[in-house]
Amino acid sequence: MAKPLRVGVAGLGVVGASLIRLLQRVRADLLIRTGRDVVVRGVSARSNRDRGVDLSGASFFSDPLDLAANGEIDLFVELIGGADGAAYESVRVALYRGLSVVTANKAMLAAHGVELAALAEQSGVALGFEAAVGGGVPVIKTLREGLAGNSIRRVAGILNGTCNYILSRMETERLPFAVCLAEAQRLGYAEADPTFDIGGFDTAHKLAILASLAFGTRVDASAVWIEGIEQITLADLVAADELGFRIKLLGVAERTDHGVEQRVHPTMIAKSHPIAQTMGVLNAVTIDGDAVGSLTLVGAGAGGDATASAVAADIADIARGIVDPVFGRPVDTLVDAERASPQRHEGGYYIRLEVVDRPGAIGIIATRMGERHISLEAVQQKRPQSDVPGAVVPVVLITHATTEALIREALEKTVADGVVRGAPQVIRIERS
Repeated sequence: MAKPLRVGVAGLGVVGASLIRLLQRVRADLLIRTGRDVVVRGVSARSNRDRGVDLSGASFFSDPLDLAANGEIDLFVELIGGADGAAYESVRVALYRGLSVVTANKAMLAAHGVELAALAEQSGVALGFEAAVGGGVPVIKTLREGLAGNSIRRVAGILNGTCNYILSRMETERLPFAVCLAEAQRLGYAEADPTFDIGGFDTAHKLAILASLAFGTRVDASAVWIEGIEQITLADLVAADELGFRIKLLGVAERTDHGVEQRVHPTMIAKSHPIAQTMGVLNAVTIDGDAVGSLTLVGAGAGGDATASAVAADIADIARGIVDPVFGRPVDTLVDAERASPQRHEGGYYIRLEVVDRPGAIGIIATRMGERHISLEAVQQKRPQSDVPGAVVPVVLITHATTEALIREALEKTVADGVVRGAPQVIRIERS
């Protein structure tokens, strides 16, 4: 029988503690599945306090760099977090030493993924990161291995449970954004400073990783067009519901005539689509391949057990001796990702306007749309917000396929015409 796989775990937070419990619980099964005993021989954390897990037999290191340099481990698991600092430096040390690495750190991969993949190639070791995107949803293995025989056209999904929780609560309970955000913070789904989640940046990091696997681009979060959910109102969610849609924060990467486009933004999706039916803190990813068609994966996108499950899957592969190219192909074959403006993205759009309640106002808006060959699929007009002359009326427009650039041009004209007050709300509609 092969020698035991000696694991070092850096980071003993919720995920790290869950991983150690999981490895101890399934140790006998992993031995049968992989032919190697998987044992934790070292751990690193800021303090050596009791975390409710059995760490007997594991050496303690206060510095993860010391754990990565330790000669008593074969595999380094990084669960510290953060794009730089101790996480990045300890992973580099481990790879230079010829240790395989498993990480759940999407921020580090978004910032340094190509460099770390090159180090892994040079050392002939594995760099596993199933837990970095989608938590317990096996989207990395699906793209890199399960769909290796497909040419991928599009990857789109809900990649942030915090945003999905907020939008789901707003819709189902008719609550305003601020109330749902506060509840997400109380439950631990959102940080005290929620900008990274609600601003779309977390989703962008994950999308850049998926795009690399799907299309062979170099991981580059700066190439992703980002819009968050801060401007989504209850009125938008109610209107979407009445029109047969739901609003989700989507990360979308797809092949276009201009190259690979990567974008994160609120999106209206038909309620019949599996992604639209994904509520609460769950994640969902739909992959469109030329051979398999459309495939949707749904599951827990975060949490100690779900993330530990994904980490353990990578550990099992390494125990079996599997060393695949990190992003599904050699690093020197990856191409640069271009930042594509969604202004040229073609599709349907939802537009909510505050229109001055006066004769001919809707006609002026329709004229400005018609001048740019924008066809309207539906017009929904609400009651005036007051009986005072000149009050505004909420109006919702649904367009047929057009570009955002044309939409913005037409809306600028309507504001200049004096028939629209305030900033129009524009949300893309995904039909596929």
